[in-house]
Amino acid sequence: MKTIGFIGGMSWESSAEYYRLANRLTKERLGGQANARSLMLTVNFAEIHRLQHQEDWAHLAEEMVAAARQLQAGGADFIVLCTNTMHKLAPEIEAAISIPFLHIADATGAAITAQGITTVGLLGTRFTMEESFYRDRLQLRYKLKVLTPDAPERDFVHRAIYDELCQGILREETRARFRKIIQGLVQRGAQGVILGCTELGLLLGAKDCPVPLFDTTQIHAQAAVDTALA
Repeated sequence: MKTIGFIGGMSWESSAEYYRLANRLTKERLGGQANARSLMLTVNFAEIHRLQHQEDWAHLAEEMVAAARQLQAGGADFIVLCTNTMHKLAPEIEAAISIPFLHIADATGAAITAQGITTVGLLGTRFTMEESFYRDRLQLRYKLKVLTPDAPERDFVHRAIYDELCQGILREETRARFRKIIQGLVQRGAQGVILGCTELGLLLGAKDCPVPLFDTTQIHAQAAVDTALA
């Protein structure tokens, strides 16, 4: 079994889900008392949040590279970055380490295309929805058409992630608003919807979406276990 190196803490709420899922899925595969071999380096999200909203990606790259190198030095066989947004810095991380980096958009794109879906809605932070690093990877590598909500809805999704979900706050009125946003994406042609923020699965599930829902936390954790046990 290979050792998974998790870069966590963005937020710790979803990082705890990664840990739970990786161990549960390993037990399901191997049985008995089995669990995943893993290391997790948890960064301070208060600092990450500040730098993100200052658009200080150079400093953030230094933080992510340092975390990945520390995990590599600690014995990790590959790196799993437990957040969608920070995959903006995947090239910098990959260039700085000599072990594989398991990209969340690749795991997600493969899961979507396996179902024959060609058009998806994308929910996530403003960075993930509006910048090209995530959407382009899905479009270019997996030939997916990616839809995002309109500007006011993107603002709502972004604020709900940082102000509520990253702090463990789950509100029914927020879930109801997300359902309306999802319905709008479906009406525009989305055959599936990506929960492109690792906290969104804490609030939303299959019952909230009339089309297949792709929870990136679950997909990425499954890919990590598959890689560890390959």
